[in-house]
Amino acid sequence: MIRPAELIERKRNGEELSDEEIAELVLGYTRGEVPDYQMAAWCMAVYFKGLSGRETHALTDAMIRSGETLDLGAALGRRVVDKHSTGGVGDKTSLAVGPIVAACGVPFGKMSGRGLGHTGGTLDKLESIPGFTVELTIDEFVAQVREIGLAIIGQTGDLVPADKKLYALRDVTATVDIVPLIASSIMSKKLAAGADAIVLDVKVGDGAFMKTVDDARILAEQMVDLGRRAGREVVCLLTDMEQPLGAAVGNALEVREAVETITAEGPPDFTELVLEASARLLALSDLGIDLDEGRARAEEATIDGSARETYERWIRAQGGDPDLDALPRAPVVREVRAPRAGIVTRLAALPIGVASLELGGGRRTKDDNVDHAVGVVCSAKRGQTVEAEQVLADVHARDEKAAARAVAAVAGAYEIGDKPPPVHGILLDVIA
Repeated sequence: MIRPAELIERKRNGEELSDEEIAELVLGYTRGEVPDYQMAAWCMAVYFKGLSGRETHALTDAMIRSGETLDLGAALGRRVVDKHSTGGVGDKTSLAVGPIVAACGVPFGKMSGRGLGHTGGTLDKLESIPGFTVELTIDEFVAQVREIGLAIIGQTGDLVPADKKLYALRDVTATVDIVPLIASSIMSKKLAAGADAIVLDVKVGDGAFMKTVDDARILAEQMVDLGRRAGREVVCLLTDMEQPLGAAVGNALEVREAVETITAEGPPDFTELVLEASARLLALSDLGIDLDEGRARAEEATIDGSARETYERWIRAQGGDPDLDALPRAPVVREVRAPRAGIVTRLAALPIGVASLELGGGRRTKDDNVDHAVGVVCSAKRGQTVEAEQVLADVHARDEKAAARAVAAVAGAYEIGDKPPPVHGILLDVIA
């Protein structure tokens, strides 16, 4: 048996631990044999001393071994691809990518999570669709992916239980922002779900966990390394989160925008990210096509109606109503207007995300209820020329008091100047 205190001391002193020691520590903690206070001390030692690539892989492998694993590829007899985002404001990418990829003939089966804080969760967005259920058994999940080509469900509690327990501990001990632990948390879930190839969207900027491209690149490189050590292909897209993605922020509003995007009518920045992610997934699939061909097929699926048709079949298969008119609407809509003519030099993502959260569109704790109808739609984005009193955004609220607070917050997220800001695309870098 290991002595946790010894492992804490050695890691505190900067020593490398063996694969077996890390595995016994993680699995012992999952079984309740290692107490919270010792695991918290070990996480703090890791915070200051870090983990080597081998140690991070050993940690990830132990977390996977703490629960069940799913071999979706074997069940379908196909090469399986998966996508994950580190979370951001207005990030509804999976809702659009899934139907496009499935319409192109590649099965897309994904386990997603709920939102916490200013970043929205894919499951919350889907549950704004009347009747939609995210609770499927694994057998039902596999059967739907086989029949429809697409399913997105909640993560089963039997998948990587070590991550759930360890993250809850890190959340209350100031040890969340440790790159090796972030990388192992993300990759353990992706690898346990059985994907052969994974596209990761690492958000960078004001509304993201990683604030700089350099920090995001370090995280991306660690996740690519973990995938390589596990025999999987991983591509990381570093994407801009200095301003909200697309226009819509808020669950039902984002569903509506995702559907507009898969019918070639979405906002330019969101459309570009959706097509880029879809093209990468198609190029990593068993279709035997390159990135350019993947992009062409993804674009065609949005134009010929096949992506919209796949979306509707998917929503019905999980009990939902795909009619956009069935989505909930907030009873109060108020405009945010430009104080003067000029150019939008800044649209800060974080205040918009917080405004949506304050309206009720997110949760501060995991037990909070979510109002699926509320949110913000930012019609003016960075670099756009506006006139005085032009509408910059619309606030969708439950009542006038909440609307007034949100209007003030959203107005404060905008800066109007006279010189155009530096302009760059949504894609900042690719790590593979």
